[in-house]
Parts: sequence; structure tokens; C-alpha cells
Amino acid sequence: MADLNFQVSTGETSITSTAKTVITITAPANQRVKIKGISIFGKGTSNTDTPVKVELMTYASISGGTAGSVTTSKQDGDMGETVQSAVNGNYSAEPTYTSPVTIQTWECHPQTGFSVFFPLHDEIKLKGGTGFALRLTSNQNETMTVNVTAEE
Repeated sequence: MADLNFQVSTGETSITSTAKTVITITAPANQRVKIKGISIFGKGTSNTDTPVKVELMTYASISGGTAGSVTTSKQDGDMGETVQSAVNGNYSAEPTYTSPVTIQTWECHPQTGFSVFFPLHDEIKLKGGTGFALRLTSNQNETMTVNVTAEE
């Protein structure tokens, strides 16, 4: 890993009662990637809304699905290297995952949010060609934003 830190942001995305993949990051074929942290925040206005289910998962490979746009930016703009990971998000049709593993599941009230940064040496490490996904599910229509910090 060469300390090329980058951020991925969904911007505002609509979440409903069907599980929606909001971000996928697939490591380049022969390069590892660390997932260093995530942030999820809602734009809810009702304190009676139920929490949004947040699933953090890894996969061996991904196929299909219809992804929308996400913003990827290097934390250090002076680094000349290009982010090599395949980054997608805001899926309008869910992709198919091979060997998905749910690592953690949280509940996030849509009026709030949270940030999780994994301790040094305990980051989520992706082998070359494997990936990371965040899926959200809500009982009512909600607007959420998701950000992921990663390193190649």
C-alpha cells in the first residue's frame, strides 16, 4: 500500500424498504485496499421514523446492477497517482455478489448519523480483486449521505 488515501461520497441518496447498495469499492486485481472509516448521516425530520439498517459487507466479486454516480477524491491532491479501485454507488438495480460476508450491521436513526474509523492495523483489508459494499434499508423513505475513507 502506497498511502494513497481517498474518499468516496454518495451525496444525498434516497433509501426505501428495499435494500439498496449505496457504495461499492473493488480493489484492483493485484493490489490491496484498506477501508479506514465510514460516515453515515440522515436528513430525517420525524423522530418517530424507524432506524435505517446499515450493512457493511465484503464480497469476492460483483456483477450486474445499475450504478449511479459517486464522488471520489484523493485526500492529498498533490499526489500524482490515480485511484485504481473500481468505485460505484447509488445503485438503482442491485448487483449480484459472489461470496458476500456481512461484517457488521448497525441501525442509524435518520435524524442523526455516525462515523466509524477503524483502529490502526484493524482496518478492513481487501485482497486484490475483492470488494466492499455498504447497503441501507429503511421502513420509510429517507435521504441519507454516506462517505467512505480508504487507502490504496
